[in-house]
Amino acid sequence: MEIVLSILVLAAFALLAGAAWLWRKGGARKQASLMVVLAIVALLNVAIWTVPQPDGTAPIEQIPQD
Repeated sequence: MEIVLSILVLAAFALLAGAAWLWRKGGARKQASLMVVLAIVALLNVAIWTVPQPDGTAPIEQIPQD
């Protein structure tokens, strides 16, 4: 699961970089803003899985390891 979250963070940074490139290019501003929204959703998803709950455990720690 850690690998999936790592790839998701890398994809979010790639989306932000692509959105910045599209924004500077000036053509596809709608797509650039949608890429930013998608990156924010992806990063929030990672935060949901990794930020500890009030009892001190993160949801990712509750998944059984094989």
